[in-house]
Order: sequence, then structure tokens, then C-alpha cells
Amino acid sequence: MKNILHIDSSGRRAPSVSRQLSNQIVNKLSDEQTKTTYRDVSQGLPFLDEQMIGAYYTPKQERSPEQHQAIQVSDAIVDELKTADILVIGVPLYNFSAPAGFKAWADLAARAGETFNYTETGPEGLLVGKKAYVVVTSGGIEVGSDADFLTPWIRHFLGFIGIHHVEIVNAGSISINAAVAMERAQTSIASVQA
Repeated sequence: MKNILHIDSSGRRAPSVSRQLSNQIVNKLSDEQTKTTYRDVSQGLPFLDEQMIGAYYTPKQERSPEQHQAIQVSDAIVDELKTADILVIGVPLYNFSAPAGFKAWADLAARAGETFNYTETGPEGLLVGKKAYVVVTSGGIEVGSDADFLTPWIRHFLGFIGIHHVEIVNAGSISINAAVAMERAQTSIASVQA
């Protein structure tokens, strides 16, 4: 059994290129033995607040019912990450970085003792042995340029929680030259392997 966690974050629906391409990758990686969990983070997730942070740092058996309720979404996100073998993420570059919904997802996913640990030599990611395919789209910013703060951040974030095998599918500058952007993305997708 192969478990795929598919995350979309574009505020657009049918015309979203990141959604189309991430779906294409999921289809390519899937067979009859694949279980796919889908999460659309564009519809809003809770933002970190004092109650949630307090719950994170309270031992599970000592949390109040209110604390358990406060981190219910975070617990589900962490469980999805732990269960996944492969992450497929569709994320557009909005204003030089990630959409707010995706950043909220990351804040709910980064949990000391769950997805990373603090050690004497610094943080250590716990989600080792997983792969991530990240479709990055943009209208006018070239993916990998000095104005792209998303790609280095997402690589660093995924590495922080232990996911070091990260492949970026570059579909940047679609508004400037859609044909070139899509051809580049399709070439990357052609080499995707489980």
C-alpha cells in the first residue's frame, strides 16, 4: 500500500494550473494499491493562537478538553503527514511567497515531538524517508529567481520536518509564456517516480 498526501493551495478552482499539475502527478503515481488523502488548504485553516501553542507544549495526557479541541485540525494534519509516503503539493507563488492557507498548514504541521524534535545539535525532522513533489506556479516571477521566496522556504520547511527528497515542478512565468512554462512542467512530471 502506497499513501499519497495531496495538498492544493490555490485560491482558484478549475483554471488553477497548480491544481491541474498536482492532480496529474497524483494520477501518475497512483495504482490500485494507492490510498490518496486530499487536503485543500485554500478554504481556510485556523491560525496559531495562544491556546493552541499552550496545548502543543502540554503533555497529551494532561491537556484539557478545550486544548484537545483547539489542536484538532493540527492533529489531523500531523497524522496525514505521518501516514504519507509521498507528498504532492500544488502551490502558487502569491506576492513572492506561499498563499496564507499554505503557511497556516505549515504552522499546524510543525509540531515539536510530533514532526520534529529539539536536540543538543539543533532541530531534527522526524518525517524521514518520504518524498515530496511540489508544483510551483507563478504569473510573472521566474521560479528560482531572487524574487521567489517560496521555493527555498518550502525546501527548508520540508527538510526541517525531515523530508529531504523534494522535487520542484517549475511552472513559473505562465503569464509571460504559458507554452514554455507548461512544457517545462510536463518534462519534470514525465520523470516523476514513486
